[in-house]
Amino acid sequence: MTDPINEAADSGQQAGDRLAQGLEAIRRVLKTLPGTPGVYRMLDGKGDALYVGKARSLKSRVASYTHIADLPNRLRRMVSETVRMEFVLTHTEVEALLLESNLIKRLMPRYNVLLRDDKSFPYIEIKGGHEFPQLTKHRGARDPKGEYFGPFASAGAVNRTLIALQKAFLLRSCGDSFFSGRTRPCLLHQIKRCSAPCAGRITPEAYERLLAEARRFLEGRSHDVQSELSERMQAASDALDFEAAAMIRDRIRALTHVQVQQDVNVDCVTDADIVAAYQAGGQTSIQVFFFRGGQNWGNRAYFPAHERSLGLEEVLGSFLALFYDGKPPPRQILLSHGPAEAALIQEALSLRAGGKVELLVPKRGDKARLVAQALTNAREALGRRLAESSAQTKLLEGVANLFGLEGPLMRVEVYDNSHIQGTDAVGGMIVAGPEGFVKNAYRKFNMKVDTGDDYAMMREMLSRRFARALKEDPAREQGSWPDLVLIDGGAGQLSAAREVLDELGLTDLGLAAIAKGPDRNAGRERFFLPDREAFSLDPRDPVLYFLQRLRDEAHRFAIGTHRARRSKTLVQSPLDEVPGVGATRKRALLHHFGSARLVSRAGLGELERVDGISKAVAKKIYEHFHQGD
Repeated sequence: MTDPINEAADSGQQAGDRLAQGLEAIRRVLKTLPGTPGVYRMLDGKGDALYVGKARSLKSRVASYTHIADLPNRLRRMVSETVRMEFVLTHTEVEALLLESNLIKRLMPRYNVLLRDDKSFPYIEIKGGHEFPQLTKHRGARDPKGEYFGPFASAGAVNRTLIALQKAFLLRSCGDSFFSGRTRPCLLHQIKRCSAPCAGRITPEAYERLLAEARRFLEGRSHDVQSELSERMQAASDALDFEAAAMIRDRIRALTHVQVQQDVNVDCVTDADIVAAYQAGGQTSIQVFFFRGGQNWGNRAYFPAHERSLGLEEVLGSFLALFYDGKPPPRQILLSHGPAEAALIQEALSLRAGGKVELLVPKRGDKARLVAQALTNAREALGRRLAESSAQTKLLEGVANLFGLEGPLMRVEVYDNSHIQGTDAVGGMIVAGPEGFVKNAYRKFNMKVDTGDDYAMMREMLSRRFARALKEDPAREQGSWPDLVLIDGGAGQLSAAREVLDELGLTDLGLAAIAKGPDRNAGRERFFLPDREAFSLDPRDPVLYFLQRLRDEAHRFAIGTHRARRSKTLVQSPLDEVPGVGATRKRALLHHFGSARLVSRAGLGELERVDGISKAVAKKIYEHFHQGD
């Protein structure tokens, strides 16, 4: 029998050794570090970033990690994992902060506060460079000729606004190629959402007037636009032109709809973001409202990943630096709490915006009311998230009890594969935990086995997954090992999976398979475990429903991956494999011959007659298709 006391002593000795090694790695670099601003990275044995930090004095900041007694447990663990460090010197601490936020977003070090949901925001764009500019949604890099209004919190918010703006201002939404090919109005003109400039139903001057009204509305002068429309409607009615009056009435209704949705009656802010943070249960919810031109363009909730011990002010400070990396900040940011290093963050955001940016924590008045509203949203969003997490945890406990596993289950991996008669075979692994699906941990496998043998595919998928895990994390310290491996299949797939795990010496991993019931009916699934009889659950059991969701998500992911691979295969051309033939030469060959098949049958002389194909390239093409002749 093993002695638990000796085991604990050995474990403590190993932890002490790792901490000593980490301290030594830090002390080595201290000898040559300058006392100037910069950014430092702490790296583990594989070269992955554990933490990215910035400092006014690199030497002083890094030296603080050697005072182990003053460090919280989180930083002690970080020091014990540190093998080496890297540094970038900057001119100022502000530059260091900007570089730090950029590196955190790129490297995602696990000891930093991380902002995972950080997609670019949509804008409304009035495209320039055309007699009749297009009104459209935009993401990404900006065209200097375009005019941009936003940001909007979501695609849904910008889409709803675009539809209302089309009704109110009758601007075209179609692309230039579609526009140039029209001679008759499309359906949007029939439903009164476009003035049909493509068919000459409006003059450039009249279209420009509509465009100017839309621009004024998006800039926040909506009441002026609405007043002018009301006067024109009354004038048309007085002149007995009731058709024109009815059209203007419909435009006013569309504008009113936007105003009701966007809550434009906010006089205290013009261009500002409202950022409110609420913390409970070791998690933080941050709610961001976007106001531009006095209009509310929506809100979004964020849940930055961080250590449970971090305070709200520190999390909020890190969030602001990450959130505005790559995004233009507004002139005012109204906050529920003062962030850590507020003055430094304000200076960095001002530098990024090219003008003064204010961080304010209003205590009274309309601005305080807006912040209080955002804080209520943050608190309710976190309450919903914690409730969902609690329900997820209970379901995972139910799964552990069902399969006779020791809880808690922190990571469940579900495997499935997809193919058509053995071709384009792919495998999919999805991951679930207490917070739900962990989509950034999903993994796809392009199968080398291409025979349609489901058991062979399962063996290959699991062999590759766990051979890599044994190589990268043999001590199972990084949270990348599953507590349960769930296979989509029956006894055969379970047997194949068990063979792989036994061969790798991984007999302690939980293993189960879920198979569809008779006639593939949902609710009649059968479960297979090693050394146990197959069994089913009550169709109304919430644990059954949870396991069905896991299985269906794995199936969806595998099918989607297979379709993507198959689509890629279908669009590939034999010309893609010819050395020296890029996109331009491929286009010239297809234009000349009409198809890749005819290119493969062409003679050397015919190939040389194609524009852009030299004698040397023609010879390569001919030899590629006639290697066996």
